[in-house]
Amino acid sequence: MTNEAPSGNRWLKALIALLFGGGLVAFFALDGQHYLNLEMLQQNRDALLAYTHANYWTMLVIAVAVYVIAIALSVPGGVLLSLAMGFLFGRWVGTGLILVGATIGATMVFLAARYLFADAARQRMGSRLRELSDGFTHDAFNYLLFLRLVPLFPFWLVNLAPAFTGIRLSTYIAATGIGIIPGAFVFANLGQSLGHIQSMAQLVSPETLGALALLGMLALVPVLAKKLMRRKDRSINNDSHESNAVPLVGDQNDSHQHKQPL
Repeated sequence: MTNEAPSGNRWLKALIALLFGGGLVAFFALDGQHYLNLEMLQQNRDALLAYTHANYWTMLVIAVAVYVIAIALSVPGGVLLSLAMGFLFGRWVGTGLILVGATIGATMVFLAARYLFADAARQRMGSRLRELSDGFTHDAFNYLLFLRLVPLFPFWLVNLAPAFTGIRLSTYIAATGIGIIPGAFVFANLGQSLGHIQSMAQLVSPETLGALALLGMLALVPVLAKKLMRRKDRSINNDSHESNAVPLVGDQNDSHQHKQPL
């Protein structure tokens, strides 16, 4: 009995690794990146819109499934898929689809990484992963929420890193779902605007400019976050220097007081 359980675990781990690895190899072998580009979306724009209109619920399921697979395999093209969600379904439904697809896909990566590689990764954790891991020891939910809201690290890395810490699955899902809402809305909103563009002149429409402005504001968030973190570090260092200087003054006064009776 004791030998069968480890053997079963090894077979299960091998199967999971085969599914993820095989899916990733198949994506590139079948030239999947050729289909996940803006030119392909533009070329098939009318056909996609017509099919979505005629088979709305079927396309909803297909869109979520494709998004989940793309996130789970960490293949390039997540931004394009997010734009396509807004392009095909509008900003509100598109935002919901991105939220569902990204959360499920990220959770699949989290569970697979924790089951397959957590023990080995903790032993061989690099400086970047260790930096992320240390943050989860203080407040897992808020730290992961911050990483989701502020794209300081790649999305795939934030999906993987928490698996090597002690964060709970429920905490991971909640922080991921809440944290990706702003970005999901920005890309879905931009995708809806692009869906109505018939000519280059329409790129200056108020709706499109508003969507681009939101995307630009999202891109500025990491810069602002880094500046705030630097200011916080400087203030902490200044406070530590001041606190270290106070005992020295006290020691000098104490030494003078001891010398006065002499």
